[in-house]
Amino acid sequence: MRAAAVAGGFCDGSDDAPAGIEAMLKEAVRRLGERDLLGQAAAHTFGLLPDRRGAPAHDRRKVAAAVYGVTPERFRKHQEPQVIQQLAEAVLTILREPPPLSGGPGSTGRSPEPGAGAQLPGEPSAAGQSTLARSGGMGRIGRISRIGQEPPLRVDSVPVDAQSTFTLHVSPIELLRDVEVLVSSENVYLEMSKTFRPTVSGALRLAAAVRDPAGEIVDDVLARELAAWLRAHGRPGLPIRPGTVVPTSPGALAARGVRRIYHAAVATPLDETYEVRPESIARAVSACFALARAERDRYEPALSSICFPLLGAGRGGLAPAVSATWLRWAIRDELARDARWRVHVVVRSREIAEAVGAL
Repeated sequence: MRAAAVAGGFCDGSDDAPAGIEAMLKEAVRRLGERDLLGQAAAHTFGLLPDRRGAPAHDRRKVAAAVYGVTPERFRKHQEPQVIQQLAEAVLTILREPPPLSGGPGSTGRSPEPGAGAQLPGEPSAAGQSTLARSGGMGRIGRISRIGQEPPLRVDSVPVDAQSTFTLHVSPIELLRDVEVLVSSENVYLEMSKTFRPTVSGALRLAAAVRDPAGEIVDDVLARELAAWLRAHGRPGLPIRPGTVVPTSPGALAARGVRRIYHAAVATPLDETYEVRPESIARAVSACFALARAERDRYEPALSSICFPLLGAGRGGLAPAVSATWLRWAIRDELARDARWRVHVVVRSREIAEAVGAL
C-alpha cells in the first residue's frame, strides 16, 4: 500500500505514508460511489470515516455488513471479497492515470498535506473541491494511457460488401468526433459500468456526464435516462430481452457532434462473469439500425452515421474475434437492406483491428 501511495503521488515516502495511503483509499472509495453499496461498505471496512478510525476489525465488519443488510459472517464470505476486489481495481485505475501537473493554474498536485488526506463525499474540504475535481478530470487520459500514448488510428475503406465500406478506428470510443450515433454495450438490466472501469459503457457514461465549473458531475445523463426508461416500461430491477436497444441523449458528448447513444443490452450477469450469446449481437445490431431509421428524419440534417464497439467482448463475454465475426456479419446484412449509412467500428488495440480487418 505504501508503494502504491508513493507511485500515485499521494505521499513522498515512509514519513507521510499513513496519510498518503488513507488519501488513496478515500479517492478509491469516492470512485466506487458515495451512494453505492460498495463505496459505503468499503469506507466502513477500511475505517475511513471519522467515527470509524481505530475501531476493531470485527466492529468495522459488522457496520459494513449492515450496509448490505446481512450478518457479519455472510458479509465476510460473500460481499467482503467483492468490496476488497472492487476497491483494489479502483486503486489500480488511479495509479494508471498520470498525476495532475503541479504548479499549473489551480493545481495543487496529488500529494496531501502531512496528516491531511482526501475527504470522502460529504466531508468538508478546505479548498472547497474534491480530490477528483482537483485532478482535472484525468479519467479519460487514463484510458488513453492503457492503449498506449499513440493517437487514435483510422483505417479507411474496409470493404463490407460491393457497395459499402465502414471506417475502423483504434481509439477510445468517447474520443470519436462527428459520429452521430454511438452504440454502448450494456447488460440486460441496463446497469451502466462504473465510470472508473475501462469499458465502453463506463467511458461513455463518464464522457456524457454534465459537470459544474469545478469539474464535479452534476448530471449522470446516460444512467439517469436509462433509469427513467426502465421506470416507464415497468422494468426497474428486472432484465430486458437480450438484444434490446434503448436510446438516450448524448449528454456532454453533443459537443463532439454525437446526437444519440444507443444502449445495446447483450450481456446477462452470472455469479462472477457475464454470458453473451452471439445471436444477441446480431439482434442488437438489427435493432440499432431499425431505431436509427425510425429516428433518421427527426434531425436536421438527417442521421447518417453509426458506430459499434465489439459488443459483448468485455469481461467474461465473447472473445473479440467471435464478437467481430458476428458484428461484421450483422452489419453486412443491414447494409444490404439500406446502404445509406456510414458505419464505424471502434476497437482499442491494433491487434484487434487487424483481426477485425481479416474477417
